[in-house]
Amino acid sequence: MGRQPLVSELSRRRKLALFAGRLQPGSHILEIGAGDGWFTARLRGLGHRVTTLDLEPPADVVGDVLRWRDLGLPEHGFDAVVALEVIEHVDCLDALRSLCRPGGLILLSSPHPAWDWAMQVLEALHLTQRRTSGHVNLTDFARIPLRPVLRERPMWIHQVAIFRNET
Repeated sequence: MGRQPLVSELSRRRKLALFAGRLQPGSHILEIGAGDGWFTARLRGLGHRVTTLDLEPPADVVGDVLRWRDLGLPEHGFDAVVALEVIEHVDCLDALRSLCRPGGLILLSSPHPAWDWAMQVLEALHLTQRRTSGHVNLTDFARIPLRPVLRERPMWIHQVAIFRNET
């Protein structure tokens, strides 16, 4: 759980603060694309049960979120689903909605489609984490058909949202 580049470090701390205060005690959370485990460790430290899903170990479940059924994950089995810097890589909103219980929370973050070029500049300056694959599914969160509990555009180039799953 090494330290991230400056902007990424500040961003993940802000996301945790925004999200943690909206969770019920002891929530069961699925984190998709858990990476170095920083977010999961903090959520567990706050008393939540967290299951991680990633394409590579050391995730609790290793595999593709689009194949969640094949991986044995329960439909509507989580109080909240976290996908930080994931949705720009894969069109997985339907899977997230299927995994999150009705009324649960879905936390997303991603570059804004109009400003991904600025994220590339920050990445080149080593101020944000390196992308793991191309951004083939850049999505404007204002167009996601879920009710936002919170939607922010820090520095206009990035977007963070917490949606209520009304599936």
